[in-house]
Amino acid sequence: MLARLKKLGALEWTEVVVKHQGWRLITCIWLHAGVIHLLANMLSLAFIGIRLEQQFGFVRVGIIYLLSGFGASVVSSLFIRNNISVGASGALFGLLGAMLSELITNWTIYTNKAAAFFTLLVIIAINLAIGILPHVDNFAHIGGFTTGFLLGFVLLSRPQFGWLERQNLPAGTLIKSKYKPYQYVLWLVSLVLLVVGLTVALVMLFRGENGNDHCRWCRYLSCVSTSRWDCNGI
Repeated sequence: MLARLKKLGALEWTEVVVKHQGWRLITCIWLHAGVIHLLANMLSLAFIGIRLEQQFGFVRVGIIYLLSGFGASVVSSLFIRNNISVGASGALFGLLGAMLSELITNWTIYTNKAAAFFTLLVIIAINLAIGILPHVDNFAHIGGFTTGFLLGFVLLSRPQFGWLERQNLPAGTLIKSKYKPYQYVLWLVSLVLLVVGLTVALVMLFRGENGNDHCRWCRYLSCVSTSRWDCNGI
């Protein structure tokens, strides 16, 4: 199974960096380690993606999905060298991150916003906690979530309440800006962080640097050894 996945385009550090097969950063998103893995991700995509697509359209949600999957692959490759990685989990975490940033940037238009915010945080925390189990690529989850979170500020801002109605006012009437000032600030900061972050990560990756050398404790984000399992070699 592993040999077949590797041949089809699974993510592996040696293939990406040493053999210069950067296309694996994208192809690994479409591969899964079995039917159960595929079904679990597709069910998650249905629950998360449908709601976002209905509100923002398939183009913006598709961009977030693909770029989050790419960001997940880059971060995973930076920290994991001895295993292959497949699956859409990183891209799905990107959609979760986008849902969180969309709630923040459009905070004023929601009712029951606090309940929605904390519910989403709990869901994200539980899924990240599951990622510390062996053979689960939590670095991909974290990379996808971070990329999607930043993209949500860039792509999912809504016009302030009542802006469309103001467009129908008589000519010469002063119309307020389409977006609130904090939305512009979040848009700019997130775009800069996204571009700089991905650029730095890609440079480090293709220079052959190991992310663990720059962050000694980061390995605990993906696996924590217990009496039941050992993370060495994972």
